[in-house]
Parts: sequence; structure tokens; C-alpha cells
Amino acid sequence: MAATGSDRNGTQPLGDVMSRVARHLQEEHGDVEGTLKAITSAAVHTVPNAEQCGISYVIRRSKIQPRAWTGDLPKEVDALQERLGQGPCMDAVWEREIVRVDDVGAEERWPEFARQASELGVGSMMCFRLFVVGDNLGAMNLYASTPGAFDDECQEIGQILAAHAAVALAGAEHEADLRAGMNNRDLIGQAKGILMERHKLTAAQSFDVLARVSQEMNRKLVEVARELTETGAVLGNSGRE
Repeated sequence: MAATGSDRNGTQPLGDVMSRVARHLQEEHGDVEGTLKAITSAAVHTVPNAEQCGISYVIRRSKIQPRAWTGDLPKEVDALQERLGQGPCMDAVWEREIVRVDDVGAEERWPEFARQASELGVGSMMCFRLFVVGDNLGAMNLYASTPGAFDDECQEIGQILAAHAAVALAGAEHEADLRAGMNNRDLIGQAKGILMERHKLTAAQSFDVLARVSQEMNRKLVEVARELTETGAVLGNSGRE
């Protein structure tokens, strides 16, 4: 299989790269940004003819947020798509898991994007969907400077890498969410402790104070708790009600 043997152009065998990346991701321990950077680096070293890689989040189908990149080109192409409102990351990936553009300059689906992307030096592109959550999309985008750089073998290898990347990214984000939740819980607990000590409240009353202040100030409860723990501010008479 092309995906497991020696690759062309001096790229490393996919199995070796997967093992190395897996070990690296284990060391990240839920670091989402580190995971994203590891994926982009692995893609360039694994997919034949890939020169650059970027991972982008498409927010509400209109805003593109670059999250990791191997050079300036992926960020420039993301900005171009957002400015024009067209391109493979903006719409086509919603309909298909993989979008391959063999000749960017001659692409007719997004004519203005094709013209300007070609001027930026993009000859070929491949976009792989990583996830879809509501109106938000994650995609891995590969770039080459020459047309026709990516064939079926490149697409197959990229698809395998994208599948593993999606799992790794989901695991990292889940762990990050769990850590954030634990940190938030600790903050709220500390804020409750401050209120219990200073206002002689019960734990339930202290939480009610935080919730009421959050509602009245239209701020997230954890933000109120963080400010209280960081500044030691006393919340006036609210704690005595």
C-alpha cells in the first residue's frame, strides 16, 4: 500500500510518521495548539508534494480562523477566502469531506479566489474536513506551488492522516475542556470560600450571591468568581441578603 511504504520525494513512510506523531501527541497532554501544530508538521512531511499545511476553523460559515500553519501562505489564503466569501474552505468542504483543486489558476468553482490564490503562488490544494460542530468547521488544508501536484495517492495518504488528526484533536479538546471545567470549579469554590468567611454565609448562599451578581452584571459566573479571587473585592451588601 502506498500509505505504508516508502513515499516519494524523500517523505517518510506514513506508519513511521504516525508512530512519531502519536508519541508527540501523548506528550501534549491535552494541549490543543500543540496538537494542531503537530498535525500540520506531520502533513507536510508525510503527504507527497505537500509544501505547506494549515488548519483552519470556519466560524458560522463566514469567518475563517487560522489555528496552525507551517508558513505564511496558509494564513494568506484563509484571509483571502474570508475577504471574498468564497473558496474550498468556505463552502465546498461543507458538502464534501475532501476537496482537491488540481489547478488553482484554472478553477471555475471560485473564479475570483482562484485568480488571487494563484497570484499568491498556490498551484494545487487539498482540503480535508476534520470536524463539523453546528455551524463551525475544522479543516486541514495542503498546498503546493505547482498545478497537478496531488494525485490519488496523495489524497489517500492525506485522508488517512486527517482521520487520525481528527481523533487526536477531539481528544485534546475534550481534555482541555475537562481541565477548564475543573479550573472553573476550583475558582468558584475559592470565591464561595471568600464569601462564606467574610459574610458568614453558607455554601449555598455564597453560590446564590455569585449567581445573582453574574446575572445583574451580565457576566459569566466564572468571570465574577475569578475577579473576586484575584482582587479580593468584597461584594458590598449583596452577601448579607
